[in-house]
Amino acid sequence: MARKGKLVKAVAYMRTSSATNVGADKDSDKRQRAAVAAFAKRAGFEIVGEFYDPAVKGEDRIETRPGFAALLDRIEGNGVRVVIIDEISRFARDVLTQELGILALIKRGVTVLTASGDDLTNTDDPMKVFTRQIAGAFAQLEKARLVAKLRVARERKRAEGGKVEGRKTLAESRPNAVALACELSEQRPRLSLREIASALAEAGHTTPKGKHYSASAIASMLGR
Repeated sequence: MARKGKLVKAVAYMRTSSATNVGADKDSDKRQRAAVAAFAKRAGFEIVGEFYDPAVKGEDRIETRPGFAALLDRIEGNGVRVVIIDEISRFARDVLTQELGILALIKRGVTVLTASGDDLTNTDDPMKVFTRQIAGAFAQLEKARLVAKLRVARERKRAEGGKVEGRKTLAESRPNAVALACELSEQRPRLSLREIASALAEAGHTTPKGKHYSASAIASMLGR
Protein backbone atom coordinates (compact mmCIF):
# COMPACT_ATOMS: atom_id res chain seq x y z
CA MET A 1 0.00 0.00 0.00
CA ALA A 2 2.63 2.56 1.07
CA ARG A 3 5.23 3.51 -1.49
CA LYS A 4 8.88 3.39 -0.49
CA GLY A 5 10.10 6.70 0.86
CA LYS A 6 6.68 8.32 0.93
CA LEU A 7 4.01 8.03 3.60
CA VAL A 8 0.43 7.39 2.52
CA LYS A 9 -2.18 9.45 4.30
CA ALA A 10 -4.73 7.52 6.38
CA VAL A 11 -7.32 8.14 9.07
CA ALA A 12 -8.04 6.10 12.19
CA TYR A 13 -11.43 4.89 13.40
CA MET A 14 -12.05 3.80 16.99
CA ARG A 15 -15.08 2.62 18.93
CA THR A 16 -15.75 1.86 22.59
CA SER A 17 -18.84 -0.15 23.51
CA SER A 18 -19.42 0.71 27.15
CA ALA A 19 -19.87 4.19 28.59
CA THR A 20 -17.95 2.96 31.66
CA ASN A 21 -14.84 2.72 29.46
CA VAL A 22 -15.12 6.27 28.14
CA GLY A 23 -13.30 9.22 29.72
CA ALA A 24 -9.91 10.78 30.32
CA ASP A 25 -9.10 8.17 32.97
CA LYS A 26 -10.00 5.23 30.72
CA ASP A 27 -7.70 3.52 28.24
CA SER A 28 -9.88 1.85 25.59
CA ASP A 29 -9.35 4.59 23.02
CA LYS A 30 -5.70 4.94 24.09
CA ARG A 31 -5.03 1.25 23.45
CA GLN A 32 -6.73 1.39 20.07
CA ARG A 33 -4.87 4.56 19.13
CA ALA A 34 -1.53 3.01 20.13
CA ALA A 35 -2.20 -0.14 18.06
CA VAL A 36 -3.17 1.91 15.00
CA ALA A 37 -0.17 4.22 15.38
CA ALA A 38 2.24 1.29 15.70
CA PHE A 39 0.87 -0.34 12.54
CA ALA A 40 0.92 2.94 10.62
CA LYS A 41 4.58 3.45 11.52
CA ARG A 42 5.49 -0.08 10.40
CA ALA A 43 3.50 0.03 7.18
CA GLY A 44 4.37 3.55 6.03
CA PHE A 45 1.15 5.42 6.71
CA GLU A 46 0.67 8.93 8.10
CA ILE A 47 -2.39 9.29 10.36
CA VAL A 48 -3.90 12.64 9.40
CA GLY A 49 -7.14 12.34 11.38
CA GLU A 50 -9.01 10.14 13.79
CA PHE A 51 -12.68 9.48 14.38
CA TYR A 52 -14.12 8.02 17.57
CA ASP A 53 -17.51 6.65 18.52
CA PRO A 54 -17.61 6.45 22.34
CA ALA A 55 -20.29 4.33 24.05
CA VAL A 56 -21.46 2.90 20.71
CA LYS A 57 -22.30 -0.79 20.69
CA GLY A 58 -20.84 -3.06 18.05
CA GLU A 59 -24.30 -3.83 16.68
CA ASP A 60 -25.40 -0.18 16.49
CA ARG A 61 -26.23 0.73 12.92
CA ILE A 62 -23.49 2.44 10.96
CA GLU A 63 -25.72 5.32 9.90
CA THR A 64 -26.44 6.24 13.54
CA ARG A 65 -22.78 6.64 14.53
CA PRO A 66 -21.62 10.29 14.70
CA GLY A 67 -17.96 9.35 14.47
CA PHE A 68 -18.45 7.16 11.43
CA ALA A 69 -20.58 9.84 9.75
CA ALA A 70 -17.76 12.35 10.31
CA LEU A 71 -15.32 9.80 8.91
CA LEU A 72 -17.34 9.55 5.69
CA ASP A 73 -17.48 13.34 5.44
CA ARG A 74 -13.69 13.53 5.77
CA ILE A 75 -13.15 10.84 3.14
CA GLU A 76 -15.50 12.53 0.71
CA GLY A 77 -13.91 15.90 1.34
CA ASN A 78 -10.15 15.41 1.24
CA GLY A 79 -9.40 12.28 -0.76
CA VAL A 80 -7.97 10.09 2.02
CA ARG A 81 -8.62 6.53 0.95
CA VAL A 82 -7.25 4.42 3.81
CA VAL A 83 -8.93 3.77 7.17
CA ILE A 84 -7.03 1.93 9.91
CA ILE A 85 -8.75 0.28 12.90
CA ASP A 86 -7.41 -1.70 15.84
CA GLU A 87 -9.23 -4.93 14.92
CA ILE A 88 -12.45 -6.03 13.30
CA SER A 89 -14.71 -5.91 16.38
CA ARG A 90 -13.79 -2.24 16.91
CA PHE A 91 -15.42 -1.57 13.55
CA ALA A 92 -18.53 -3.65 14.21
CA ARG A 93 -19.42 -6.83 16.04
CA ASP A 94 -22.70 -7.57 14.29
CA VAL A 95 -21.97 -9.22 10.91
CA LEU A 96 -24.67 -7.32 9.00
CA THR A 97 -23.54 -3.98 10.45
CA GLN A 98 -19.94 -4.87 9.66
CA GLU A 99 -20.67 -5.73 6.05
CA LEU A 100 -22.84 -2.65 5.45
CA GLY A 101 -20.14 -0.38 6.84
CA ILE A 102 -17.39 -2.02 4.80
CA LEU A 103 -19.52 -1.85 1.66
CA ALA A 104 -20.13 1.86 2.27
CA LEU A 105 -16.37 2.39 2.30
CA ILE A 106 -15.69 0.11 -0.67
CA LYS A 107 -18.14 2.17 -2.73
CA ARG A 108 -16.04 5.23 -1.89
CA GLY A 109 -12.84 3.50 -2.99
CA VAL A 110 -11.57 3.13 0.59
CA THR A 111 -9.29 0.43 1.96
CA VAL A 112 -9.91 -0.63 5.58
CA LEU A 113 -6.90 -2.14 7.35
CA THR A 114 -6.59 -3.61 10.84
CA ALA A 115 -3.58 -3.03 13.08
CA SER A 116 -2.53 -6.60 12.31
CA GLY A 117 -2.43 -5.81 8.59
CA ASP A 118 -5.66 -7.50 7.44
CA ASP A 119 -7.39 -5.82 4.52
CA LEU A 120 -11.11 -5.92 5.37
CA THR A 121 -12.07 -4.45 2.00
CA ASN A 122 -10.32 -7.06 -0.13
CA THR A 123 -13.07 -8.62 -2.24
CA ASP A 124 -10.73 -10.28 -4.77
CA ASP A 125 -10.03 -13.22 -2.49
CA PRO A 126 -13.26 -15.09 -1.56
CA MET A 127 -11.48 -16.82 1.31
CA LYS A 128 -10.52 -13.47 2.87
CA VAL A 129 -14.10 -12.26 2.59
CA PHE A 130 -15.31 -15.50 4.18
CA THR A 131 -12.73 -15.25 6.99
CA ARG A 132 -13.75 -11.64 7.69
CA GLN A 133 -17.39 -12.66 7.95
CA ILE A 134 -16.58 -15.64 10.20
CA ALA A 135 -14.52 -13.41 12.52
CA GLY A 136 -17.42 -10.98 12.75
CA ALA A 137 -19.89 -13.80 13.38
CA PHE A 138 -17.69 -15.21 16.15
CA ALA A 139 -17.44 -11.81 17.88
CA GLN A 140 -21.22 -11.46 17.58
CA LEU A 141 -21.74 -14.95 19.05
CA GLU A 142 -19.45 -14.26 22.01
CA LYS A 143 -21.27 -11.02 22.78
CA ALA A 144 -24.68 -12.70 22.52
CA ARG A 145 -23.52 -15.52 24.78
CA LEU A 146 -22.35 -13.10 27.48
CA VAL A 147 -25.54 -11.02 27.25
CA ALA A 148 -27.66 -14.18 27.57
CA LYS A 149 -25.78 -15.30 30.66
CA LEU A 150 -26.18 -11.91 32.31
CA ARG A 151 -29.89 -11.91 31.47
CA VAL A 152 -30.39 -15.34 33.04
CA ALA A 153 -28.56 -14.15 36.16
CA ARG A 154 -30.79 -11.06 36.40
CA GLU A 155 -33.95 -13.11 35.94
CA ARG A 156 -32.84 -15.55 38.63
CA LYS A 157 -32.18 -12.67 41.00
CA ARG A 158 -35.64 -11.19 40.33
CA ALA A 159 -37.23 -14.59 40.89
CA GLU A 160 -35.55 -14.72 44.28
CA GLY A 161 -37.01 -11.38 45.25
CA GLY A 162 -34.02 -9.33 44.21
CA LYS A 163 -31.86 -10.56 47.07
CA VAL A 164 -28.57 -12.37 46.68
CA GLU A 165 -27.13 -14.33 49.58
CA GLY A 166 -23.43 -14.09 50.35
CA ARG A 167 -20.88 -11.82 48.75
CA LYS A 168 -21.63 -9.66 45.74
CA THR A 169 -20.50 -10.91 42.36
CA LEU A 170 -17.60 -9.19 40.63
CA ALA A 171 -20.09 -7.74 38.13
CA GLU A 172 -21.85 -6.05 41.05
CA SER A 173 -18.81 -5.02 43.09
CA ARG A 174 -16.37 -4.27 40.24
CA PRO A 175 -18.50 -3.34 37.20
CA ASN A 176 -15.76 -1.23 35.57
CA ALA A 177 -13.21 -4.03 35.88
CA VAL A 178 -15.67 -6.55 34.42
CA ALA A 179 -16.52 -4.23 31.52
CA LEU A 180 -12.82 -3.74 30.69
CA ALA A 181 -12.14 -7.48 31.00
CA CYS A 182 -14.93 -8.21 28.53
CA GLU A 183 -13.54 -5.64 26.11
CA LEU A 184 -10.01 -7.03 26.43
CA SER A 185 -11.31 -10.54 25.76
CA GLU A 186 -12.56 -9.36 22.36
CA GLN A 187 -9.12 -8.27 21.19
CA ARG A 188 -7.28 -10.18 18.49
CA PRO A 189 -4.92 -11.87 18.89
CA ARG A 190 -6.82 -13.27 21.88
CA LEU A 191 -5.32 -12.48 25.28
CA SER A 192 -4.91 -15.16 27.93
CA LEU A 193 -6.73 -14.82 31.26
CA ARG A 194 -3.46 -13.85 32.97
CA GLU A 195 -2.70 -11.25 30.29
CA ILE A 196 -6.16 -9.76 30.84
CA ALA A 197 -5.47 -9.69 34.60
CA SER A 198 -2.18 -7.84 33.96
CA ALA A 199 -3.92 -5.32 31.69
CA LEU A 200 -6.58 -4.74 34.36
CA ALA A 201 -3.88 -4.13 36.97
CA GLU A 202 -2.16 -1.61 34.68
CA ALA A 203 -5.51 0.18 34.39
CA GLY A 204 -5.84 0.28 38.19
CA HIS A 205 -8.19 -2.68 38.63
CA THR A 206 -6.85 -5.05 41.29
CA THR A 207 -8.18 -7.13 44.19
CA PRO A 208 -8.94 -5.36 47.50
CA LYS A 209 -5.44 -6.42 48.58
CA GLY A 210 -3.89 -4.72 45.57
CA LYS A 211 -2.97 -7.92 43.77
CA HIS A 212 -3.67 -9.09 40.22
CA TYR A 213 -6.94 -10.94 39.75
CA SER A 214 -6.52 -14.70 39.42
CA ALA A 215 -7.23 -16.50 36.14
CA SER A 216 -10.36 -17.99 37.69
CA ALA A 217 -11.60 -14.53 38.70
CA ILE A 218 -11.08 -13.27 35.14
CA ALA A 219 -12.95 -16.31 33.80
CA SER A 220 -15.80 -15.46 36.18
CA MET A 221 -15.86 -11.89 34.88
CA LEU A 222 -16.19 -13.23 31.35
CA GLY A 223 -18.97 -15.63 32.31
CA ARG A 224 -16.93 -18.73 31.52
